[in-house]
Amino acid sequence: MSGRKKRLTWGMMLFGFALAGYLLYVGLSKFTWDDIVRSVRAIPGWNMALALFYCALSYLCLTGFDWTGVRSVKSDLAYPRIALASFVSLGLGQTIGLAGLSSGAIRYRYYAHWGLSTEDVAKIVLLSGVTVGLGLMVLGGLVMVLNPSDTAGILRLGPNVVRMLGVLCLALAVAYVALAAFLRTPLRIRGWSFQLPRARLAVAQIVLGTLNFAFVSACLMELMQATENVSFLKAATAFVLGNIAILITHAPGGLGVLEVTVRHVMGEQASIGALVAFRVIYFFIPLFIALPVALISEAAFRIARRRQDPSSGPPEGTARVTPAVELPSV
Repeated sequence: MSGRKKRLTWGMMLFGFALAGYLLYVGLSKFTWDDIVRSVRAIPGWNMALALFYCALSYLCLTGFDWTGVRSVKSDLAYPRIALASFVSLGLGQTIGLAGLSSGAIRYRYYAHWGLSTEDVAKIVLLSGVTVGLGLMVLGGLVMVLNPSDTAGILRLGPNVVRMLGVLCLALAVAYVALAAFLRTPLRIRGWSFQLPRARLAVAQIVLGTLNFAFVSACLMELMQATENVSFLKAATAFVLGNIAILITHAPGGLGVLEVTVRHVMGEQASIGALVAFRVIYFFIPLFIALPVALISEAAFRIARRRQDPSSGPPEGTARVTPAVELPSV
């Protein structure tokens, strides 16, 4: 990475942390520590258990993002290895921030060790990023068609305009599958060349991407159900808008941005305890699991390399690990 890109990356990270800190202050300043603890304790154990279950289903779907990417580069890498690389990279990357750099570099470490080239890893990360966009677009389209009033109030648009935007989002997803089915030459956009996956993988991307965001929305809904009767569509609307805000701000893990956006959409229905519990369940618990798994995996990689080559060179047939390259986000 060039010096200019490094400075830009560090600048974006510092800006993200500063913005996250400010938004957290704005969102939490009116609450005392006792208020937050009392609000979290008010969530019944059953709702917590269901939220954890939906969180687990979401991370299972996220492994499917990598699976479609690996299969698109014609690799027969076993699913357990794909799941390991996906969980560790996203468990760390979603909290660290700048997921394109953090999770992409971690993926490169795993996939290069297992014999995939730098180009293959870049394609896998790119396809995973496309899956994220498709899932967000389809779920966003559905909530705009089925629940236009909430989105209309936030975007200051008429309900009919919101419905039209939702239909457009769904039509774009259908167009993606159609292109994947009939366009076999690389798609070129402003000098970028992108080979679409087969139609079957394109459908899998849409299904997995949409299910992932639906499960995360269900996780959020269960936690808010502790104090209010919150519908799935309203929780999904808040989460989709929160993710759009996260993509715009690049705040690490959406820290502060997600909480402020959800409270803006949901009002008092989104208790501070539900938002704190959601961040712990969806971001911090996977982080604390992924970190030791990453350290154990790295130790296993080093032992395997030493057994094959005492000079600690990379295993035969694998790509040599280079400094982290900037890859598209997931």
